[in-house]
Amino acid sequence: MSVQKQMVFENNDLSQNLYGPENCYVKLIANLNQVQINVRGNQATIVGSESHVDAVLSILGELVKQLKKGRSLNMIDVQKTVENFKQGGLENLQNLSAESVLISGQKSIRPKSQAQLEYMKSVEKNDIIFGVGPAGTGKTYLAMALGLSYLLQKKVKRIIVTRPAVEAGEKLGFLPGNLEEKVDPYLRPVYDALYDFLEAEKVQKMFERNDIEIAPLAFMRGRTLSDAFIILDEAQNTTSAQMKMFLTRVGQNTKAMISGDVTQVDLPPGQISGLVQAEAILKGIEGISFCYFDDRDVVRHRLVREVIKAYESFNSRSHS
Repeated sequence: MSVQKQMVFENNDLSQNLYGPENCYVKLIANLNQVQINVRGNQATIVGSESHVDAVLSILGELVKQLKKGRSLNMIDVQKTVENFKQGGLENLQNLSAESVLISGQKSIRPKSQAQLEYMKSVEKNDIIFGVGPAGTGKTYLAMALGLSYLLQKKVKRIIVTRPAVEAGEKLGFLPGNLEEKVDPYLRPVYDALYDFLEAEKVQKMFERNDIEIAPLAFMRGRTLSDAFIILDEAQNTTSAQMKMFLTRVGQNTKAMISGDVTQVDLPPGQISGLVQAEAILKGIEGISFCYFDDRDVVRHRLVREVIKAYESFNSRSHS
């Protein structure tokens, strides 16, 4: 049985931000919840089954709260809000909304899924945190946000970001340019995240003061890293020896976040991924946590999720 309910917003500016360009946000909400949403001015009318209509009212209400807090919306935010409601109801939305990482001034980052929430909370309780899952789930992005938060709050003295330059065979000495120019292509996603969080001038000063250090994994050997927030990206491309080397660099008052996708290993055939092996060896050790992501946690374009699912389905058929 179809019902009709209305929601009235405080002003037209609020409603227009909620509706999105050409009403694209409410169209997406309507499509994902199998209802019809008619908007006029600061009033939205929802028509559909009572359970679906009530769900949409809750979703719209939560999005309004986000807008009132000064947050902007995009298609991914709206889609994730709908999905998170379907997974855990209004309580799930409220839990996700309540958690945030303050970086600088008004800039804060909120988890967009339950897996991201658990990933963020793991840092409070553990010193070594593994984030395992497909591309586009926010593992490296969140790690950078948490690292900057710790640095700016003076909980650590520096951030160190590293990654195995497996595409160059770790033979960086044969590449042209200085060290920064050599490793830049391999660590570009890290730079992108930094410049998303902070002004370019502030990031540059942090590099000049060595508050942030970016280097290939091969350059970590022999060091003890204390009072630091260390991020190891693309960890699926570490060898067993490299992973052990990295983990044994951790010193006092240090957090290490290790992220990777075990389905995208670029190591030569026959070599075991250090990330895959670490899962088997380190699970159950107090102070070390493993957080897992899947296609439901993808925060990039919706097609990224479909690509991941299609490849998983193909691989399942190939191995059956």
